[in-house]
Amino acid sequence: MENLLFIQTGFGVDVHGQDITKASVRAIVNAIHTNSMPGIKNLLPGQDLNNMKVNIKLAVPCDKEKLDIERVKKEIPYGTVTVEVMDGGMKTSSGIFLEDKEDKNDLMYIVNASVETGY
Repeated sequence: MENLLFIQTGFGVDVHGQDITKASVRAIVNAIHTNSMPGIKNLLPGQDLNNMKVNIKLAVPCDKEKLDIERVKKEIPYGTVTVEVMDGGMKTSSGIFLEDKEDKNDLMYIVNASVETGY
């Protein structure tokens, strides 16, 4: 990405089920769904949203190999999307084990996201 225009940040939690993809998707939603970029089309080449480049950075506490990158990318409706995954986030106790919520243990997963937008 040669021209960085916006950086949005968020975090997501999967309290039960220990699903790193669910926590990651929630982090991206948290980052992008409270913002509006009404003038972005005017800044992009050809004034086309599909010319946008979006780089998602995810800091995950574990289970990198279980992260569904394609599912994560689907949260971004336009442009070319790349995903970087790094160590970070947090695993901490939810305080309760709920078998009916598909818990494997009592941990909740917390993921941090940075969504960079430009062209």
